[in-house]
Amino acid sequence: MLYKLAHFLFCLYLKVVYRWRVYGQENIPEQGPFIICANHIKWIDPVVVGCAFPRRLKVHFMAKEELFRNRFVSYFLRIGGAYPVNRNIADYSAIRRSFQLLSENKVLGMFPEGTRSKTGQLQKAQHGAALIASRDCVPIIPVGIAGPYRAGRPLIVRIGKPFRLNKLEYNNREEKKVLLEQMSATIMENIKCLLPDGDNMDPE
Repeated sequence: MLYKLAHFLFCLYLKVVYRWRVYGQENIPEQGPFIICANHIKWIDPVVVGCAFPRRLKVHFMAKEELFRNRFVSYFLRIGGAYPVNRNIADYSAIRRSFQLLSENKVLGMFPEGTRSKTGQLQKAQHGAALIASRDCVPIIPVGIAGPYRAGRPLIVRIGKPFRLNKLEYNNREEKKVLLEQMSATIMENIKCLLPDGDNMDPE
């Protein structure tokens, strides 16, 4: 109930303040499991992405563990479906949580770059999204967020068609690394195609 209320209020806020527009909603599956992969330019991106999808599809985002140290903030993050990840290590507990949610036909939201882009340009993806998506070959929904986040200026969200990565199969660690690099690049290429001129806009 609280998630649906927050979803409604944030949608209203985005429409009024940022002239928020969403394209490509016909590409959204009726149900999970699937993973949303978007570019990351502002702290409010998880809200923008979550609101672009129907309320019935609650989006569970990985969020940096530092945010969960405040009990008040942690409470609302968890209501919103977020769960912590330690970005400084290979956080296997967060990865296991991701697999669990997908096994329950839930929807994951991920920012493959791992952190916000200060320039608005796409950054190289970390391997986490590719690793999770390739285990069971779940659909990936690419999303492009085109700023700027300025009152009265259109904030555009484009949702691309679902695609899948091949199952991750390898013989050694080096081969695994190469495959994950390729898969991560594929994810970013799909996001890039949704941005103006194949790239992002000023995040400010």
